Amino acid sequence: MLIAIPRHQELYKLNLNQFVLSVLEKCNHLNHLKQLQAFLLTLGHGQTQFFAFKLVRFCILSLSNLAYARFIFDHLKAPNVYLYAAMITAYASQPDHRSALLLYRDMIRRGRSQPNHFVYPLVLKCCSEVSETHGVKAVHTHILKSGFGGHPVVQTALVDSYSRAGSDIGIARQLFDEIVDRNVVSWTAMISGYTRLGQMGNAILLFEEMPERDVPSWNAVIAGCTQNGLFTESISLFRRMIEESEKPNQVTVVCALSACGHLGMLHVGRLIHGYVYRNGLGPNSFIANALVDMYGKCGNLREAKRAFDKASERGLTLWNSMINCLALHGQSESAISVFEEMREFGGVVRPDGVTFVGLLNACTHAGLVEQGCRYFKLMTQEYEIEPQIEHYGCAIDLLGRAGCFEEVMKVIRSMKIEPDEVVWGSLLNGCRIHGHMELAEFAVRRLLEIDPNNASYGVMLANIYGGLGNWEEARKVRKILKEQGLTKTPGCSWIEIDSQVHQFYSADKSHLQTEEIYKILQLLLGFH
Repeated sequence: MLIAIPRHQELYKLNLNQFVLSVLEKCNHLNHLKQLQAFLLTLGHGQTQFFAFKLVRFCILSLSNLAYARFIFDHLKAPNVYLYAAMITAYASQPDHRSALLLYRDMIRRGRSQPNHFVYPLVLKCCSEVSETHGVKAVHTHILKSGFGGHPVVQTALVDSYSRAGSDIGIARQLFDEIVDRNVVSWTAMISGYTRLGQMGNAILLFEEMPERDVPSWNAVIAGCTQNGLFTESISLFRRMIEESEKPNQVTVVCALSACGHLGMLHVGRLIHGYVYRNGLGPNSFIANALVDMYGKCGNLREAKRAFDKASERGLTLWNSMINCLALHGQSESAISVFEEMREFGGVVRPDGVTFVGLLNACTHAGLVEQGCRYFKLMTQEYEIEPQIEHYGCAIDLLGRAGCFEEVMKVIRSMKIEPDEVVWGSLLNGCRIHGHMELAEFAVRRLLEIDPNNASYGVMLANIYGGLGNWEEARKVRKILKEQGLTKTPGCSWIEIDSQVHQFYSADKSHLQTEEIYKILQLLLGFH
Protein backbone atom coordinates (compact mmCIF):
# COMPACT_ATOMS: atom_id res chain seq x y z
CA MET A 1 0.00 0.00 0.00
CA LEU A 2 1.29 3.45 -0.95
CA ILE A 3 -0.07 6.60 0.66
CA ALA A 4 -1.83 8.93 -1.79
CA ILE A 5 -1.02 12.56 -0.91
CA PRO A 6 -3.93 14.97 -1.63
CA ARG A 7 -3.29 17.57 -4.31
CA HIS A 8 -4.80 20.49 -2.41
CA GLN A 9 -2.26 21.02 0.36
CA GLU A 10 -4.32 23.52 2.33
CA LEU A 11 -7.38 21.26 2.31
CA TYR A 12 -5.09 18.39 3.32
CA LYS A 13 -3.78 20.32 6.33
CA LEU A 14 -7.29 21.14 7.49
CA ASN A 15 -8.25 17.46 7.30
CA LEU A 16 -4.93 15.91 8.37
CA ASN A 17 -6.42 14.18 11.39
CA GLN A 18 -9.17 12.64 9.33
CA PHE A 19 -6.66 11.65 6.64
CA VAL A 20 -4.35 9.88 9.14
CA LEU A 21 -7.26 7.98 10.66
CA SER A 22 -8.53 6.88 7.25
CA VAL A 23 -5.06 5.60 6.29
CA LEU A 24 -4.74 3.71 9.59
CA GLU A 25 -8.01 1.94 8.83
CA LYS A 26 -6.46 0.56 5.64
CA CYS A 27 -3.17 -0.52 7.26
CA ASN A 28 -2.75 -4.27 7.76
CA HIS A 29 1.03 -4.55 7.90
CA LEU A 30 3.85 -2.86 9.82
CA ASN A 31 5.33 -1.55 6.54
CA HIS A 32 2.10 0.35 5.89
CA LEU A 33 2.34 1.98 9.31
CA LYS A 34 5.97 2.91 8.68
CA GLN A 35 4.99 4.66 5.45
CA LEU A 36 2.44 6.73 7.34
CA GLN A 37 4.98 7.47 10.07
CA ALA A 38 7.55 8.59 7.50
CA PHE A 39 4.93 10.80 5.85
CA LEU A 40 4.17 12.49 9.20
CA LEU A 41 7.88 13.00 9.85
CA THR A 42 8.31 14.84 6.51
CA LEU A 43 5.48 17.16 7.54
CA GLY A 44 7.18 17.92 10.87
CA HIS A 45 4.77 15.89 12.99
CA GLY A 46 7.33 13.45 14.39
CA GLN A 47 6.77 14.79 17.93
CA THR A 48 3.04 15.53 17.67
CA GLN A 49 1.43 13.74 20.61
CA PHE A 50 -1.92 13.08 18.92
CA PHE A 51 -0.41 11.29 15.92
CA ALA A 52 2.14 9.44 18.06
CA PHE A 53 -0.68 8.17 20.25
CA LYS A 54 -2.64 6.93 17.22
CA LEU A 55 0.42 5.12 15.84
CA VAL A 56 1.30 3.55 19.18
CA ARG A 57 -2.28 2.38 19.80
CA PHE A 58 -2.54 0.95 16.29
CA CYS A 59 0.74 -0.94 16.77
CA ILE A 60 -0.51 -2.43 20.03
CA LEU A 61 -4.14 -3.20 19.22
CA SER A 62 -4.18 -3.93 15.50
CA LEU A 63 -0.66 -5.17 14.75
CA SER A 64 0.12 -6.71 18.17
CA ASN A 65 3.61 -5.27 17.82
CA LEU A 66 4.54 -3.95 21.24
CA ALA A 67 8.22 -3.69 20.34
CA TYR A 68 7.62 -1.16 17.54
CA ALA A 69 5.12 0.72 19.68
CA ARG A 70 7.87 1.11 22.28
CA PHE A 71 10.27 2.21 19.52
CA ILE A 72 7.92 5.06 18.59
CA PHE A 73 7.37 5.91 22.26
CA ASP A 74 11.12 6.02 23.05
CA HIS A 75 11.75 8.53 20.28
CA LEU A 76 9.34 11.06 21.75
CA LYS A 77 10.98 13.81 23.78
CA ALA A 78 8.08 14.28 26.19
CA PRO A 79 5.35 11.63 25.95
CA ASN A 80 2.07 12.75 27.52
CA VAL A 81 0.05 10.85 30.10
CA TYR A 82 -2.11 9.15 27.45
CA LEU A 83 0.92 7.67 25.71
CA TYR A 84 2.26 6.41 29.04
CA ALA A 85 -1.15 4.94 29.84
CA ALA A 86 -1.27 3.17 26.46
CA MET A 87 2.18 1.62 26.93
CA ILE A 88 1.64 0.63 30.57
CA THR A 89 -1.72 -0.92 29.65
CA ALA A 90 -0.05 -2.91 26.87
CA TYR A 91 2.68 -4.24 29.19
CA ALA A 92 0.15 -5.09 31.91
CA SER A 93 -1.94 -7.12 29.44
CA GLN A 94 1.05 -9.16 28.14
CA PRO A 95 1.50 -9.67 31.12
CA ASP A 96 4.86 -7.98 31.61
CA HIS A 97 4.31 -6.29 34.96
CA ARG A 98 7.94 -5.40 35.59
CA SER A 99 8.24 -3.50 32.31
CA ALA A 100 5.06 -1.63 33.20
CA LEU A 101 6.50 -0.67 36.58
CA LEU A 102 9.81 0.41 35.06
CA LEU A 103 7.93 2.65 32.62
CA TYR A 104 5.96 4.14 35.51
CA ARG A 105 9.24 4.82 37.32
CA ASP A 106 10.55 6.50 34.19
CA MET A 107 7.43 8.65 34.08
CA ILE A 108 7.92 9.79 37.68
CA ARG A 109 11.63 10.49 37.20
CA ARG A 110 11.17 12.52 34.03
CA GLY A 111 8.55 14.64 35.74
CA ARG A 112 7.22 16.10 32.48
CA SER A 113 4.04 14.07 32.57
CA GLN A 114 2.19 13.20 35.78
CA PRO A 115 0.16 9.99 36.26
CA ASN A 116 -3.61 10.29 36.46
CA HIS A 117 -6.56 8.16 37.59
CA PHE A 118 -6.11 5.94 34.51
CA VAL A 119 -2.44 5.20 35.15
CA TYR A 120 -2.50 4.61 38.92
CA PRO A 121 -4.91 1.60 38.91
CA LEU A 122 -2.81 -0.08 36.20
CA VAL A 123 0.40 0.41 38.15
CA LEU A 124 -1.17 -0.77 41.41
CA LYS A 125 -2.37 -3.96 39.74
CA CYS A 126 1.14 -4.63 38.42
CA CYS A 127 2.58 -4.12 41.91
CA SER A 128 0.13 -6.69 43.27
CA GLU A 129 0.96 -9.22 40.57
CA VAL A 130 4.70 -9.11 41.28
CA SER A 131 4.05 -9.27 45.06
CA GLU A 132 5.69 -5.95 45.76
CA THR A 133 3.96 -4.68 48.91
CA HIS A 134 6.53 -1.93 49.29
CA GLY A 135 5.76 -0.99 45.68
CA VAL A 136 2.07 -0.55 46.50
CA LYS A 137 2.98 1.67 49.43
CA ALA A 138 5.33 3.77 47.27
CA VAL A 139 2.64 4.26 44.62
CA HIS A 140 0.16 5.08 47.38
CA THR A 141 2.50 7.87 48.51
CA HIS A 142 2.67 9.24 44.95
CA ILE A 143 -1.13 9.14 44.76
CA LEU A 144 -1.53 11.17 47.93
CA LYS A 145 1.06 13.72 46.81
CA SER A 146 -0.56 14.12 43.39
CA GLY A 147 -4.02 14.71 44.85
CA PHE A 148 -5.72 11.58 43.49
CA GLY A 149 -6.23 10.01 46.93
CA GLY A 150 -9.93 10.81 46.90
CA HIS A 151 -10.69 9.53 43.41
CA PRO A 152 -13.08 6.51 43.71
CA VAL A 153 -11.37 4.49 40.94
CA VAL A 154 -7.95 4.98 42.53
CA GLN A 155 -9.29 4.25 46.02
CA THR A 156 -10.81 0.97 44.80
CA ALA A 157 -7.52 0.02 43.13
CA LEU A 158 -5.71 0.67 46.42
CA VAL A 159 -8.19 -1.51 48.33
CA ASP A 160 -7.67 -4.32 45.82
CA SER A 161 -3.86 -4.02 45.87
CA TYR A 162 -3.51 -3.96 49.65
CA SER A 163 -5.94 -6.87 50.04
CA ARG A 164 -3.87 -8.95 47.61
CA ALA A 165 -0.81 -8.38 49.82
CA GLY A 166 -2.44 -10.52 52.53
CA SER A 167 -0.78 -8.99 55.56
CA ASP A 168 -2.20 -5.58 54.64
CA ILE A 169 -5.89 -6.54 54.72
CA GLY A 170 -6.36 -4.16 57.66
CA ILE A 171 -5.08 -1.23 55.58
CA ALA A 172 -7.37 -2.33 52.73
CA ARG A 173 -10.40 -2.27 55.06
CA GLN A 174 -9.41 1.15 56.43
CA LEU A 175 -9.17 2.56 52.91
CA PHE A 176 -12.49 0.93 51.98
CA ASP A 177 -14.20 2.56 54.98
CA GLU A 178 -12.79 5.95 53.92
CA ILE A 179 -14.37 5.79 50.44
CA VAL A 180 -17.26 8.27 50.44
CA ASP A 181 -18.90 7.16 47.19
CA ARG A 182 -18.55 3.39 47.41
CA ASN A 183 -19.86 1.57 44.39
CA VAL A 184 -20.41 -2.12 43.67
CA VAL A 185 -16.83 -2.44 42.34
CA SER A 186 -15.23 -1.21 45.57
CA TRP A 187 -17.48 -3.48 47.66
CA THR A 188 -16.54 -6.45 45.48
CA ALA A 189 -12.83 -5.61 45.73
CA MET A 190 -12.99 -5.73 49.53
CA ILE A 191 -15.03 -8.94 49.56
CA SER A 192 -12.55 -10.58 47.16
CA GLY A 193 -9.71 -9.53 49.45
CA TYR A 194 -11.32 -11.36 52.35
CA THR A 195 -12.04 -14.47 50.28
CA ARG A 196 -8.42 -14.68 49.09
CA LEU A 197 -7.30 -14.86 52.73
CA GLY A 198 -10.00 -17.37 53.65
CA GLN A 199 -11.78 -14.85 55.90
CA MET A 200 -15.19 -15.95 54.70
CA GLY A 201 -17.00 -14.69 57.79
CA ASN A 202 -15.91 -11.13 57.05
CA ALA A 203 -16.59 -11.59 53.34
CA ILE A 204 -20.18 -12.79 53.87
CA LEU A 205 -20.91 -10.09 56.47
CA LEU A 206 -19.73 -7.42 54.05
CA PHE A 207 -21.68 -9.02 51.20
CA GLU A 208 -24.87 -8.83 53.26
CA GLU A 209 -24.27 -5.11 53.86
CA MET A 210 -24.03 -4.29 50.15
CA PRO A 211 -26.72 -1.79 49.08
CA GLU A 212 -26.77 -3.30 45.59
CA ARG A 213 -25.16 -6.33 43.98
CA ASP A 214 -24.14 -7.35 40.49
CA VAL A 215 -22.99 -10.66 39.01
CA PRO A 216 -19.26 -10.12 39.85
CA SER A 217 -20.11 -9.47 43.50
CA TRP A 218 -22.17 -12.68 43.69
CA ASN A 219 -19.33 -14.50 41.93
CA ALA A 220 -16.80 -13.18 44.45
CA VAL A 221 -18.60 -14.64 47.45
CA ILE A 222 -19.75 -17.87 45.74
CA ALA A 223 -16.24 -18.55 44.39
CA GLY A 224 -14.80 -17.68 47.80
CA CYS A 225 -17.03 -20.24 49.51
CA THR A 226 -16.10 -22.93 46.98
CA GLN A 227 -12.37 -22.22 47.17
CA ASN A 228 -12.42 -22.24 50.98
CA GLY A 229 -14.33 -25.51 51.34
CA LEU A 230 -17.74 -24.00 52.22
CA PHE A 231 -19.50 -25.99 49.53
CA THR A 232 -22.97 -26.05 51.11
CA GLU A 233 -22.87 -22.27 51.56
CA SER A 234 -21.78 -21.89 47.93
CA ILE A 235 -24.81 -23.84 46.68
CA SER A 236 -27.14 -21.87 49.00
CA LEU A 237 -25.82 -18.57 47.66
CA PHE A 238 -26.19 -19.80 44.08
CA ARG A 239 -29.86 -20.65 44.73
CA ARG A 240 -30.42 -17.32 46.43
CA MET A 241 -28.85 -15.50 43.49
CA ILE A 242 -31.38 -17.05 41.11
CA GLU A 243 -34.24 -16.38 43.53
CA GLU A 244 -33.25 -12.70 43.60
CA SER A 245 -33.49 -12.60 39.76
CA GLU A 246 -29.77 -12.14 39.21
CA LYS A 247 -28.66 -14.16 36.21
CA PRO A 248 -25.52 -16.27 36.84
CA ASN A 249 -22.78 -16.31 34.24
CA GLN A 250 -20.22 -18.97 33.36
CA VAL A 251 -18.02 -18.20 36.38
CA THR A 252 -20.97 -18.60 38.77
CA VAL A 253 -22.02 -21.88 37.19
CA VAL A 254 -18.49 -23.34 37.28
CA CYS A 255 -18.13 -22.49 41.00
CA ALA A 256 -21.53 -24.02 41.80
CA LEU A 257 -20.77 -27.18 39.81
CA SER A 258 -17.44 -27.51 41.62
CA ALA A 259 -19.25 -27.29 44.97
CA CYS A 260 -21.74 -29.96 43.83
CA GLY A 261 -18.84 -32.22 42.85
CA HIS A 262 -17.16 -31.90 46.24
CA LEU A 263 -20.45 -32.60 48.06
CA GLY A 264 -21.59 -35.36 45.73
CA MET A 265 -24.83 -33.43 45.07
CA LEU A 266 -25.65 -35.08 41.77
CA HIS A 267 -29.29 -33.95 41.76
CA VAL A 268 -28.40 -30.27 42.18
CA GLY A 269 -25.58 -30.64 39.65
CA ARG A 270 -28.08 -31.95 37.09
CA LEU A 271 -30.40 -29.01 37.77
CA ILE A 272 -27.52 -26.59 37.17
CA HIS A 273 -26.65 -28.51 33.99
CA GLY A 274 -30.21 -27.96 32.79
CA TYR A 275 -30.00 -24.27 33.71
CA VAL A 276 -26.81 -23.94 31.67
CA TYR A 277 -28.43 -25.10 28.44
CA ARG A 278 -31.77 -23.36 29.00
CA ASN A 279 -29.97 -20.05 29.37
CA GLY A 280 -27.43 -20.45 26.58
CA LEU A 281 -24.35 -20.66 28.80
CA GLY A 282 -22.91 -23.70 27.03
CA PRO A 283 -21.50 -25.79 25.63
CA ASN A 284 -17.92 -24.51 25.75
CA SER A 285 -14.70 -25.88 27.18
CA PHE A 286 -15.04 -23.85 30.39
CA ILE A 287 -18.49 -25.23 31.23
CA ALA A 288 -17.75 -28.67 29.76
CA ASN A 289 -14.76 -29.08 32.07
CA ALA A 290 -16.87 -28.17 35.11
CA LEU A 291 -19.57 -30.67 34.07
CA VAL A 292 -17.07 -33.49 33.52
CA ASP A 293 -15.48 -32.75 36.89
CA MET A 294 -18.83 -32.60 38.70
CA TYR A 295 -20.28 -35.77 37.14
CA GLY A 296 -16.97 -37.57 37.65
CA LYS A 297 -16.75 -36.69 41.35
CA CYS A 298 -20.40 -37.69 41.81
CA GLY A 299 -19.66 -41.08 40.22
CA ASN A 300 -21.82 -40.64 37.12
CA LEU A 301 -19.18 -41.53 34.55
CA ARG A 302 -21.72 -41.94 31.74
CA GLU A 303 -22.82 -38.30 32.00
CA ALA A 304 -19.19 -37.20 32.44
CA LYS A 305 -18.26 -38.92 29.18
CA ARG A 306 -21.32 -37.48 27.44
CA ALA A 307 -20.36 -33.94 28.50
CA PHE A 308 -16.80 -34.63 27.34
CA ASP A 309 -17.97 -35.90 23.93
CA LYS A 310 -20.30 -32.92 23.41
CA ALA A 311 -17.60 -30.32 24.13
CA SER A 312 -16.99 -28.12 21.08
CA GLU A 313 -13.34 -27.63 22.06
CA ARG A 314 -11.16 -30.07 23.95
CA GLY A 315 -8.43 -28.25 25.80
CA LEU A 316 -5.86 -29.82 28.09
CA THR A 317 -7.96 -29.19 31.21
CA LEU A 318 -10.91 -31.09 29.74
CA TRP A 319 -8.75 -34.09 28.79
CA ASN A 320 -7.21 -34.08 32.27
CA SER A 321 -10.63 -33.97 33.96
CA MET A 322 -11.85 -36.94 31.95
CA ILE A 323 -8.70 -38.99 32.63
CA ASN A 324 -8.66 -38.17 36.33
CA CYS A 325 -12.34 -38.87 36.97
CA LEU A 326 -12.04 -42.28 35.25
CA ALA A 327 -8.90 -43.06 37.27
CA LEU A 328 -10.61 -41.93 40.48
CA HIS A 329 -13.37 -44.49 40.01
CA GLY A 330 -11.10 -47.37 39.05
CA GLN A 331 -11.87 -47.25 35.32
CA SER A 332 -8.18 -47.66 34.57
CA GLU A 333 -8.43 -49.06 31.05
CA SER A 334 -10.83 -46.27 30.03
CA ALA A 335 -8.52 -43.62 31.54
CA ILE A 336 -5.54 -45.00 29.62
CA SER A 337 -7.66 -45.22 26.46
CA VAL A 338 -8.60 -41.53 26.77
CA PHE A 339 -4.93 -40.64 27.22
CA GLU A 340 -3.95 -42.57 24.09
CA GLU A 341 -6.79 -40.84 22.21
CA MET A 342 -5.39 -37.53 23.43
CA ARG A 343 -1.93 -38.44 22.08
CA GLU A 344 -3.46 -39.34 18.72
CA PHE A 345 -5.20 -35.97 18.62
CA GLY A 346 -2.54 -34.73 16.22
CA GLY A 347 -0.24 -33.29 18.86
CA VAL A 348 -2.60 -30.34 19.33
CA VAL A 349 -2.84 -30.96 23.07
CA ARG A 350 0.35 -31.78 24.95
CA PRO A 351 -0.01 -33.60 28.30
CA ASP A 352 1.25 -31.95 31.47
CA GLY A 353 2.00 -33.04 35.02
CA VAL A 354 -1.71 -33.27 35.93
CA THR A 355 -2.29 -35.69 33.04
CA PHE A 356 0.35 -38.07 34.35
CA VAL A 357 -0.98 -37.93 37.91
CA GLY A 358 -4.26 -39.30 36.54
CA LEU A 359 -2.48 -41.92 34.45
CA LEU A 360 -0.31 -43.13 37.32
CA ASN A 361 -3.36 -43.32 39.58
CA ALA A 362 -5.15 -45.36 36.94
CA CYS A 363 -2.22 -47.79 36.77
CA THR A 364 -2.14 -48.00 40.59
CA HIS A 365 -5.84 -48.93 40.83
CA ALA A 366 -5.41 -51.67 38.22
CA GLY A 367 -2.05 -52.90 39.49
CA LEU A 368 -0.41 -52.13 36.13
CA VAL A 369 3.13 -51.80 37.47
CA GLU A 370 5.05 -52.13 34.19
CA GLN A 371 2.71 -49.79 32.35
CA GLY A 372 2.87 -47.26 35.20
CA CYS A 373 6.68 -47.31 35.15
CA ARG A 374 6.56 -46.87 31.36
CA TYR A 375 4.34 -43.80 31.71
CA PHE A 376 6.65 -42.36 34.38
CA LYS A 377 9.57 -42.67 31.94
CA LEU A 378 7.43 -41.25 29.12
CA MET A 379 6.67 -38.22 31.27
CA THR A 380 10.30 -37.50 32.14
CA GLN A 381 12.03 -38.50 28.91
CA GLU A 382 9.68 -37.79 26.00
CA TYR A 383 7.70 -34.88 27.46
CA GLU A 384 10.54 -33.63 29.70
CA ILE A 385 8.22 -33.00 32.63
CA GLU A 386 10.08 -32.71 35.93
CA PRO A 387 8.42 -35.07 38.46
CA GLN A 388 6.71 -33.31 41.34
CA ILE A 389 5.94 -34.73 44.78
CA GLU A 390 2.55 -36.03 43.61
CA HIS A 391 4.17 -38.02 40.79
CA TYR A 392 6.64 -39.60 43.19
CA GLY A 393 3.77 -40.38 45.56
CA CYS A 394 1.84 -42.13 42.77
CA ALA A 395 4.90 -44.12 41.67
CA ILE A 396 5.68 -45.23 45.23
CA ASP A 397 2.04 -46.14 45.83
CA LEU A 398 2.04 -48.21 42.62
CA LEU A 399 5.25 -50.06 43.51
CA GLY A 400 4.39 -50.41 47.18
CA ARG A 401 1.01 -52.00 46.50
CA ALA A 402 2.80 -54.50 44.26
CA GLY A 403 5.35 -55.25 46.99
CA CYS A 404 8.30 -53.91 44.97
CA PHE A 405 10.03 -52.35 47.98
CA GLU A 406 13.54 -52.33 46.51
CA GLU A 407 12.25 -50.25 43.59
CA VAL A 408 10.36 -48.04 46.06
CA MET A 409 13.54 -47.19 47.95
CA LYS A 410 15.38 -46.56 44.68
CA VAL A 411 12.72 -44.02 43.71
CA ILE A 412 12.87 -42.34 47.13
CA ARG A 413 16.67 -42.11 47.02
CA SER A 414 16.57 -40.66 43.49
CA MET A 415 14.07 -37.91 44.39
CA LYS A 416 15.29 -34.37 43.76
CA ILE A 417 12.85 -32.99 46.31
CA GLU A 418 12.34 -33.78 49.99
CA PRO A 419 9.82 -36.63 50.53
CA ASP A 420 6.60 -35.48 52.21
CA GLU A 421 3.66 -37.12 53.97
CA VAL A 422 2.23 -38.42 50.68
CA VAL A 423 5.44 -40.30 49.87
CA TRP A 424 5.93 -41.84 53.31
CA GLY A 425 2.19 -42.49 53.62
CA SER A 426 2.20 -44.37 50.31
CA LEU A 427 5.15 -46.45 51.51
CA LEU A 428 3.38 -47.17 54.82
CA ASN A 429 0.24 -48.26 52.98
CA GLY A 430 2.29 -50.70 50.87
CA CYS A 431 3.91 -52.07 54.02
CA ARG A 432 0.44 -52.54 55.54
CA ILE A 433 -0.69 -54.59 52.54
CA HIS A 434 2.39 -56.82 52.54
CA GLY A 435 3.19 -56.82 56.27
CA HIS A 436 6.67 -55.34 55.85
CA MET A 437 7.26 -54.26 59.47
CA GLU A 438 10.81 -52.92 59.17
CA LEU A 439 9.94 -50.47 56.40
CA ALA A 440 6.60 -49.66 58.09
CA GLU A 441 8.39 -48.54 61.27
CA PHE A 442 10.85 -46.54 59.17
CA ALA A 443 7.97 -44.81 57.32
CA VAL A 444 6.11 -44.02 60.55
CA ARG A 445 9.22 -42.44 62.07
CA ARG A 446 9.55 -40.18 59.03
CA LEU A 447 5.84 -39.30 59.15
CA LEU A 448 5.97 -38.40 62.84
CA GLU A 449 8.99 -36.18 62.18
CA ILE A 450 6.85 -34.25 59.71
CA ASP A 451 3.65 -34.21 61.80
CA PRO A 452 4.22 -35.32 65.42
CA ASN A 453 0.58 -34.69 66.41
CA ASN A 454 -1.01 -36.90 63.76
CA ALA A 455 -2.25 -40.04 65.49
CA SER A 456 -3.38 -41.68 62.23
CA TYR A 457 0.15 -42.90 61.51
CA GLY A 458 0.50 -44.54 64.89
CA VAL A 459 -2.94 -46.14 64.55
CA MET A 460 -1.96 -47.56 61.15
CA LEU A 461 1.26 -48.99 62.62
CA ALA A 462 -0.70 -50.59 65.48
CA ASN A 463 -3.11 -52.09 62.96
CA ILE A 464 -0.19 -53.56 60.99
CA TYR A 465 1.16 -55.17 64.18
CA GLY A 466 -2.31 -56.48 64.97
CA GLY A 467 -2.75 -57.87 61.47
CA LEU A 468 0.48 -59.84 61.89
CA GLY A 469 -0.62 -61.12 65.31
CA ASN A 470 1.98 -59.07 67.19
CA TRP A 471 -0.50 -57.83 69.79
CA GLU A 472 2.14 -56.82 72.32
CA GLU A 473 3.69 -54.26 69.95
CA ALA A 474 0.22 -53.08 68.88
CA ARG A 475 -0.67 -52.51 72.56
CA LYS A 476 2.56 -50.53 73.15
CA VAL A 477 1.86 -48.21 70.21
CA ARG A 478 -1.74 -47.58 71.33
CA LYS A 479 -0.54 -46.92 74.89
CA ILE A 480 1.94 -44.30 73.64
CA LEU A 481 -0.81 -42.61 71.62
CA LYS A 482 -3.10 -42.54 74.65
CA GLU A 483 -0.40 -41.16 76.97
CA GLN A 484 0.36 -38.39 74.50
CA GLY A 485 -3.33 -37.56 74.15
CA LEU A 486 -3.30 -38.11 70.39
CA THR A 487 -6.52 -39.13 68.64
CA LYS A 488 -7.15 -40.10 65.04
CA THR A 489 -9.05 -37.60 62.88
CA PRO A 490 -12.53 -39.13 62.53
CA GLY A 491 -13.70 -40.27 59.12
CA CYS A 492 -16.49 -38.33 57.45
CA SER A 493 -19.33 -39.37 55.17
CA TRP A 494 -22.35 -37.56 53.79
CA ILE A 495 -25.68 -38.20 52.14
CA GLU A 496 -27.95 -35.98 50.03
CA ILE A 497 -31.69 -36.06 50.91
CA ASP A 498 -34.17 -33.67 49.31
CA SER A 499 -31.33 -31.53 47.91
CA GLN A 500 -29.81 -31.13 51.39
CA VAL A 501 -26.46 -32.61 52.37
CA HIS A 502 -26.08 -34.26 55.80
CA GLN A 503 -22.54 -34.85 57.09
CA PHE A 504 -21.60 -37.50 59.64
CA TYR A 505 -18.32 -38.11 61.47
CA SER A 506 -17.26 -41.29 63.22
CA ALA A 507 -19.04 -41.49 66.63
CA ASP A 508 -20.70 -38.15 65.80
CA LYS A 509 -23.84 -37.20 67.79
CA SER A 510 -24.23 -33.59 66.70
CA HIS A 511 -26.96 -34.19 64.09
CA LEU A 512 -30.43 -32.94 65.07
CA GLN A 513 -31.92 -36.38 64.39
CA THR A 514 -29.17 -38.34 66.17
CA GLU A 515 -31.55 -40.14 68.53
CA GLU A 516 -33.75 -41.39 65.66
CA ILE A 517 -30.69 -42.40 63.62
CA TYR A 518 -29.24 -44.53 66.42
CA LYS A 519 -32.64 -46.18 67.06
CA ILE A 520 -32.79 -47.24 63.40
CA LEU A 521 -29.19 -48.50 63.59
CA GLN A 522 -30.07 -50.61 66.64
CA LEU A 523 -33.06 -52.07 64.80
CA LEU A 524 -30.89 -52.87 61.78
CA LEU A 525 -28.28 -54.52 63.98
CA GLY A 526 -30.94 -56.59 65.74
CA PHE A 527 -30.76 -54.88 69.15
CA HIS A 528 -34.49 -54.65 69.94
